Amino acid sequence: MKMNQLKNLCVVLVGARNPLNVGAVARAMSNFGAMELRAVRPYEKAWREAKSAVGAGELLARAKEFADLAEAVADCSLVVGTTAVGNREMKHPLRGLDEGARLIGKRMQTGRVAVLFGSEKWGLSNEDLSYCHWLMRIPTRVEHRSMNLGQAAAVVMYELGRRVRTNAEGAKGSQRTLRRGEKPAPLKPKGVAPKSGKRGEFAEMETVERIGEALLEALRKSGYIAARGEATAEEKLRRMLRRFSMQAADAEVLLGMVRKILWKLEQE
Repeated sequence: MKMNQLKNLCVVLVGARNPLNVGAVARAMSNFGAMELRAVRPYEKAWREAKSAVGAGELLARAKEFADLAEAVADCSLVVGTTAVGNREMKHPLRGLDEGARLIGKRMQTGRVAVLFGSEKWGLSNEDLSYCHWLMRIPTRVEHRSMNLGQAAAVVMYELGRRVRTNAEGAKGSQRTLRRGEKPAPLKPKGVAPKSGKRGEFAEMETVERIGEALLEALRKSGYIAARGEATAEEKLRRMLRRFSMQAADAEVLLGMVRKILWKLEQE
């Protein structure tokens, strides 16, 4: 597998505590070609000791630390959380690994995707999950749902790599078929300008967060949100905005609209 086949994937560890697990995640990433690791609020000792992981030292040396999850996924257009589900109530769409890998592979063709793994003890918190578009789980048996962090990452990396490799082989097969004499797609008429690549791109989370911040401030000033319910409202708003899965151009327009509304409220 070529290393750059997962170049638009970043793996985000939130609150990882065990250096052996961090090292195992890094090694699994290196095995399957995912070379960008990000850590949010890592346990300092675990993060420092993990950098001696066999076969993944270069990857860990380039890994980045972030104080909060919003900053860690700011340049991503899709954020997927991993979960063992258990007894917790799910407020997001939940997909199996096979379907999830297919959707992630498709999105990586046009933008950066973040896959989140929580701490070994608690997993991802509800606040962490509010930054996700949807959740993905490995189909383990009901009697023993949870997996070791390093093992879970290895399974996910394998499936993503397999999916990307299968798609690439399918594309090569199609090209060979065309070379054997199959008619190519008809050319566009002269005078028709090609579509801009920007039109199909999805909004990065930095823009979506700015929309959320401006909208939350407008809701505060309008009296829609009570002070004591602000934290809950913020999580609900964050989840709602991600369900829209906005394209980049639409997100910029919406941000301008909300800012204009907020400006008007501030003049009153």
